[in-house]
Amino acid sequence: MTQLGTLEDLPQDYREAMTAAGVAPLWPMMRNVLPHGQPKPITQPGYWAYDALRPLLLRAGELTPVEKAERRVLVLSDPGRGAGAMQATASLYLGMQLLLPGETAPAHKHTPSAVRIVVEGAGGYTVVDGEKLPMEEGDLVMTPGGDWHDHGHDGEAPVVWLDVLDLPLFYYLEGSYAIEGPLQAARNRPDAAQVEYQSAGLVPSRSRQQARRYPMVRFPWQRTEAALRALAEYGGDALAEVDYVNPETGEDVLPTMGFTAMILAAGQGESPPQRSSSAAFHVIKGRGRSTIDGKVIDWGPKDTFTAAPFATIDHHADDESFLVRAHDRPLQMKLGYYEERIR
Repeated sequence: MTQLGTLEDLPQDYREAMTAAGVAPLWPMMRNVLPHGQPKPITQPGYWAYDALRPLLLRAGELTPVEKAERRVLVLSDPGRGAGAMQATASLYLGMQLLLPGETAPAHKHTPSAVRIVVEGAGGYTVVDGEKLPMEEGDLVMTPGGDWHDHGHDGEAPVVWLDVLDLPLFYYLEGSYAIEGPLQAARNRPDAAQVEYQSAGLVPSRSRQQARRYPMVRFPWQRTEAALRALAEYGGDALAEVDYVNPETGEDVLPTMGFTAMILAAGQGESPPQRSSSAAFHVIKGRGRSTIDGKVIDWGPKDTFTAAPFATIDHHADDESFLVRAHDRPLQMKLGYYEERIR
């Protein structure tokens, strides 16, 4: 290939004239933004052991009352971007949030969408547009962009959840902001997962035009695990995976983020294709190891790790293991460039 010209190839007076005019030559920078073959991510494999995070979260609970934090969260920063980066991958923000018994996190709504994967505890809840959602271990609870939400805790022990947001996308677009409001009065009825959407394949009989954009915003882990076990038992040799979808449309739960749960039997391995989407894996339970672009990660219950686009990933479970993968495939499919490369 022909080596493209560099900035140093150009005369100093020409460079100074371009700077004064507020322009720059494309060709010295072209390979930075349009590399050949596949992207060159900044993102590096990240790993956060819950045993290391939990004491820091509890200490945060002692040091900072929730009124002084609004949301008491420890941000999981991508190693490629450094501590304090509000990105775990290019498109995904991750944070571990703590709520103590009797606390409430104030109501607000914001342009980014958020998904909570409950890590530990009982008695916590989220109210989304008046719908009170119990938060039990392993549950996936959504607060779509633009929906009012607040958190509370009626239990007796700390509740912790993993926040997954498309915040980097909105921040890059300079469209990220929040509006605060009063705590919501919860409707006196169970959430939609317990009423309208008790069973897969069945939805309330009504005009599809009457369905809310996000009709079901809590996905109980108990049902997810049961579905995975059934698939693993009767699905043959293929890895048992399920996607979280809108029960009315079958589409991914959010426009920019998708979530996929999987089960690995003890001793089972998996080598997925190289995907153009980045990913964050959260271990609901189990132990094993994953090799991501040559980096070996030994994971256990409640740990979290990440992978960049087109990463080479190999999983191996020592014990029966359940993982949830957050990814940006829905966004990439809408943009028309999602890709999988068979290894």
